Formats: sequence, structure tokens, C-alpha cells
Amino acid sequence: MAAAAPPPPPSPAPEAPTGLPDSDSVPVGHPLFSRIRLATPADVPCIHKMIHQMAVFERLAHHCIATESSLSATLFNNPPFQSFTVFLLEVSPNPLPKIASPKFTPIERIIQLDLPVIDPEAELFKSGTNDVVVAGFVLFFPNYSTFLAKPGLYVEDLFVRECYRRKGMGKMLLSAVAAQAVKMGYGRVEWTVLDWNVNAIKFYEEMGAKVLTDWRICRLTGEALEAYRDAI
Repeated sequence: MAAAAPPPPPSPAPEAPTGLPDSDSVPVGHPLFSRIRLATPADVPCIHKMIHQMAVFERLAHHCIATESSLSATLFNNPPFQSFTVFLLEVSPNPLPKIASPKFTPIERIIQLDLPVIDPEAELFKSGTNDVVVAGFVLFFPNYSTFLAKPGLYVEDLFVRECYRRKGMGKMLLSAVAAQAVKMGYGRVEWTVLDWNVNAIKFYEEMGAKVLTDWRICRLTGEALEAYRDAI
């Protein structure tokens, strides 16, 4: 009697759904497309709002008297890198539209996030069309070191809006300034930090900066400065 044919192999059990997209076709996570570019006079409304938010964060809002008009009158009177210069950080959940910028090649990065960013002020910080918004800025200008006999760059303000913090964007902005200083053959980049802002101090030290605790800022402003109007 012939032997019976072996039974067919069991069908593999269906896999439980994971709720995640196919990793071979769709990237897992939430990409955030970012770009650092030169600011223009059209960006003044966004810059002004961020300056105010920064003043509130630093507990110095009572000293902030800048207006859109005063910023427009003073920020863009000279070519970039020869005087006051602003790098603007833009972000979008979709690829950013290309822009022409002959004086500075925009720096673009894709930041992979576990969760999408919820921006409650997206409409206030829209940049152009589509879904591009301004996330932060850095303002800097040239200074000079007699010890090095070289120019440098001084960072007056570095700010990232609250919902975009702790995502590497502050490092992107400061790195862009440092890279520009190297490109121009400058000797150093300097800035100040509030002594109570321990998170910022740690961040700067991790980037390789030295915090000079034995130096103090000296400033003449307001009536103290005006007192010298007729001094000479």
C-alpha cells in the first residue's frame, strides 16, 4: 500500500498590526525640514516678536523698547557680515521651497522627531507662503581682538521659540555663526549669558565655549550716556 502524502505545511500566522508605516516605503517619525537663511527687512515683524519673547524669558521686558520701525531703520543699512547680521531659522513639516541667496548659501537640515511639533503661534510667525514658519534667530556683528590682531563675531541675541527648543536648533544657529567666522578667517565668536540660565551655560560649554567668570559687562546707556553729549 502506498504511503500517504505528507500534510501541507501550516500557513504562517498573520502578524499583528503595528500601526506603523512600512519602513521600506515611508520614514518612521516626523521629519521637520529646517533652513537657516539671511534675514531681510520683510522679516522684521517676526524678529520684533521674537525679541519681545526673549525679553520676557530673560525677565527684562521692562527694558525692551524696540519697535518694528526702529529695527527696520537700523538693522539692514549695510551688507551682511560687515555690520549687524541676522540669521533666521525657518521650519516646515514639508520640504522647503528653494530660495536664491547670493550673499549666503542657506543651510538646510532634516530633523527627525518622534512627535510632531504643535506650534500655537504658527500663524503669527508664518514666513512667506505654505506652511513655513520662523522658529528662531541669531543676531551678530563684527568686533575686534587686539590680542589676536584679528576680527571676530559678537553674538548679541540667540533665540529659539519655546515649542522648538531642545531639538538642536540653537546649536544649528550658533554653529552657523561659528562656521561663518571660520570662513572669514576671524579669530573668535563671543557672547554673554545670564548667570542664572544654567541650561544655556551647560549647552554652551558642551559646544566647546569657555565661560569667562572673571569678566564683568560694563555699560553706559540712557541718562548716563546722554551726560557725555557735551563732554568734549
